[in-house]
This record gives sequence, structure tokens and C-alpha cells, in this order.
Amino acid sequence: MSDIDLVTPYRDYFKIVMADTDELRDRVFALRFEVYCRELGWESPEAFADGHEKDEFDDDSVHCLLIHRQSGLDAGTVRLVKARSDGRVPCLPFVGHYDPALFTSDQNPLMMPLGSTGEISRLALHEQFRRRPGEQDSPDGHGAELFQWTQTERRRFPHIALGLYLAAATVGLSEGLTGVYAMMEPRLARHLHFGGIFFQQVGEAIEYRGARAPFYISRLMLFQHLNSPLRGLLDAIAEDLCVSV
Repeated sequence: MSDIDLVTPYRDYFKIVMADTDELRDRVFALRFEVYCRELGWESPEAFADGHEKDEFDDDSVHCLLIHRQSGLDAGTVRLVKARSDGRVPCLPFVGHYDPALFTSDQNPLMMPLGSTGEISRLALHEQFRRRPGEQDSPDGHGAELFQWTQTERRRFPHIALGLYLAAATVGLSEGLTGVYAMMEPRLARHLHFGGIFFQQVGEAIEYRGARAPFYISRLMLFQHLNSPLRGLLDAIAEDLCVSV
């Protein structure tokens, strides 16, 4: 994909903003409610009477909102949870449901300096952007192929979740974190690897809403392998978020 233009279709169809106001965060939590509670049934709607899906980590997070330019629709969201630096446990969301004995790497989050890392989590796409075969039952909407191209708007930007992963990584870089984690399907990690984003698996896969494993990417790993199209996309997203990397 070294000659693919990712910036033009991103700018044509989407923008990513920092959800740094009460109104924008409400839109984030409402979108998560639609995806996680109503569409996928992963969370109980009764637990969120106000229609906003939230948890204990949201106050320690930076939230991003992906907006479809033409319709104004909130197309997706992701958050970057900053690891707790005050000793509260779990330090990151995925650590709370992952057996520490399953970590297989020196990048064990329990061994990292407090507050030095983060986690990409709660990535969710609106159902209108998860309609290709195999995408409907996954909140990030990745199907069998990461980079698919047709003449339609939906496919000109190859995989919308890719932009959200880059947005969260960009936030982590701007916050000065040494690296970030993500619980993801190994298949998605392989697809990201194909695109030039090298997440390292740091623990064994578990069954958690499908087979998922913890992955880690450092600042060095990101920039060492990021190809030119993705670097351009990262820079465009950073500009939208008004941060520098």
C-alpha cells in the first residue's frame, strides 16, 4: 500500500475531533450505548438509564469522535485510557479481566512505570459503517480484508477503525506516553501489521467477546515501521486533533 493516498479520502469524508466538552463526551457515550448495549448486547441497557455507556475509566481517558462530514453523523469513537499513576487497580481496563500469568513479554503493564502507558479501548463504529460481510458483530467493523477499494464512498477510506487506532495512538504520543496497549483479535493485529502498524503480542489470547490478546506498541515501534501513506494519515489526524507528535 506504499502508493495509496489515505489523506484525501479521509479529509473528503471524515474528521476526528477531541471530545473535550461535555456535549461532545455525551455524544461519545451515547454512541457507545447504541453499539455496545443496543446493537451488540455486550452491556445491559438497564445499567445505563440515561442512554450513556460509561465506566470507571472514562474520567482518566481522552476521547476521540469520528464525524462523517456529509451527514454530520457520529461515525465512531475511541478512547485512550492513561494508566493510573496513583496505585489504584486495575491500572488499565484490560488488566482487570486478564490473568497476569498469561503475559509473555517484558512489556507486561504491571511491570511498567506508573502512568507511563495507556490503553486504546472502547472503539466503536456506528452500525451504518459496519455493514460489509463479517463486520456487523464487531464494534470496530473489521472484516476479512483490511484494505478494500471500490468506487463507493464507504470503501474509499479503506478501514475506518484504522483512523481511530491512529487517533488514539496520536493522543498517546502527544501525552508523552512510552507506549499503548490494545486488546484485539490477532487477525486485526496481522492486518495492521500489513499496513505498517506493528503491534507486538504480549500475552496469550483469551476468550473475551471472541478470541482476543493483549498487544503493545511503543513510540519507537510505531515510527520505525509506519509507511508514508499512514504517516500522512497520522499527521492529518494530529492536525484535526490539534496535537503534535
